Amino acid sequence: QAQLVESGGGLVQAGGSLRLSCAASERALSTYAVGWSRQAPGKEREFVAAITWNGGHINYADSVKGRFTISRDNAKNTVYLQMNSLKPEDTAVYYCAVDRSGLGSGRTYDYDYWGQGTQVTVSS
Repeated sequence: QAQLVESGGGLVQAGGSLRLSCAASERALSTYAVGWSRQAPGKEREFVAAITWNGGHINYADSVKGRFTISRDNAKNTVYLQMNSLKPEDTAVYYCAVDRSGLGSGRTYDYDYWGQGTQVTVSS
């Protein structure tokens, strides 16, 4: 069973940038579509971005298009989320997970093997 580990979160001012990483400890991610989702306090988990196994298809939530970039390095077994022009409303715990559909789904219920998450806090 894959165990995903997120890292790279932190506290940043509005307009700043962070890069999150998602790595797998026991399974190669190279054959899986992987996505990022986030959950703010008191809100449901929402889809952020997804990428297919070879990067051939990428999907973004409207709220992050033009600001966030998802990418992957299969040689390093890692998926990244570069977040630029951060806003206070981006504050949340960010999770990565494997997309069972393999298509880069925008639906969080298509995902499995969630990591523990990494906190991103954007101050105004």
